[in-house]
Amino acid sequence: MGAPGSPCAPLLLLTLLGCLLSAVLAEWVKVQDEVTGYLGQEVILPCHFAATNQGTNIQVSQVNWVKETGGKKQNVAVYHPKQGHYYPTEPGSDRIHFRTLSLEDATLIISRLLVSDEGTYTCRFAAYPLGDEDGVTNLVVLAKPTNTAKPQEVKIGNLEAPVAVCTSANGRPPARITWQSDLNGNASVSEVANADGTVTVTSQYRLVPTREANGKSITCVIEHKTLPQPESIPVTLSILYPPEVSIEGYDDNWYLSRNEAVLVCSAKGNPLPTEFTWSTTSGPLPKTAVAQGSRLVVRNVDTSVNTTFICQATNRVGQVSTELVVFVRDQPAKRQSSSAGALAGSVVGGILALAIVGSVVFYVLRRRRLRASKGSYETKTRVFGNGTAPPPNRTFAELDRPLKASLGKGPEEGDDYEEEEEESEEQRLPYGYPPHRLEDQERLDQLGPMLRLSPDPHNYEYDDMESQHDGSIISKTAVYV
Repeated sequence: MGAPGSPCAPLLLLTLLGCLLSAVLAEWVKVQDEVTGYLGQEVILPCHFAATNQGTNIQVSQVNWVKETGGKKQNVAVYHPKQGHYYPTEPGSDRIHFRTLSLEDATLIISRLLVSDEGTYTCRFAAYPLGDEDGVTNLVVLAKPTNTAKPQEVKIGNLEAPVAVCTSANGRPPARITWQSDLNGNASVSEVANADGTVTVTSQYRLVPTREANGKSITCVIEHKTLPQPESIPVTLSILYPPEVSIEGYDDNWYLSRNEAVLVCSAKGNPLPTEFTWSTTSGPLPKTAVAQGSRLVVRNVDTSVNTTFICQATNRVGQVSTELVVFVRDQPAKRQSSSAGALAGSVVGGILALAIVGSVVFYVLRRRRLRASKGSYETKTRVFGNGTAPPPNRTFAELDRPLKASLGKGPEEGDDYEEEEEESEEQRLPYGYPPHRLEDQERLDQLGPMLRLSPDPHNYEYDDMESQHDGSIISKTAVYV
């Protein structure tokens, strides 16, 4: 670098100024870094040059777009104020064109977008005295795929087979496919590139086909850049298997002359059986039996119906038959109460029996308790009786009279006693028993049996008695037993 004042100094300053001005003006070329277009639709590539509106002496003489793909560049659109516009890649076509013919607005429009339109586009302004000013835009072409999923009909077997297929066709970029399933299956994926640059992705779900898998639901999940969220498509599996057959309607009460007895051939399968054939082990049906598809109607039961019926069901997978033996009775079978009714009766009977037994036990225990309470005694209780002994001079006949009265019996012939007039209190006293001692005797009757120290049972003094805390009195000299 030369010293100040040398001939090279003015040239250096101009060069630096030109570089600085070029950097400032480059900011006025306005483009988008990336633009996304969809296959078959229209896309717009914006581009503006604003330096000419700033009052500068910069002049734009030409505008053009350059496309770069795979390292190769080519002009796709050119505009010159005097020469007009030109589209080298598609001359005479209106698929690519400028939005306006202007040196300030070079926005490019591409219609009916192709996959081949994808690439890097440079918007270039030829400006004097700066030269070319560029803005770069990357164009991405997407194709929204068509997504489908369906079951694959497969016969029941022991080998793994595809039972469902999910397809994401004509997408760009390729879609991602996964499966959601509770079954023990596996998935395989394949891709096919189409002539228009799109890709078709196919995924198969495989498992060992079984009856249990028939009717089960699995879900195909598709993810793609054009979708705001993954797309889920449910699939119901269809496993083909031969019919499963049973005969219903026989109640074990077919008797002679019974009318309109019906048998039904119940059959499941995939697909559902549509053909039913009725026969017997001896050959054709009895004359009174009429086949009506899956139903067999016996108009009148006779001895010819006492046979084995056969029903054969058919679908496109196979044929399966089953048998039913019919026994014809002479008379209708007696109807028995249902097991539920019998069980209810047993339960009620058991409850009643328990109630009766409980009542008897309660009554017996109560009787025993009452007897025990009447016959029990303490130290001060009489051994014989409960302190209500009859007067000492009563005869057995006199004692037996109240007992018979309580039993509802009157005097019988042969009894030792007759009805007597009621005696006075003094007449009932024992011989030589002073009346004034009657009250003392009644109090002593409450004491219970005791051994008298005096040989004379009536020879005792009242002063010999001693009161107790419980209200009773006992003798000081007697011995209680």
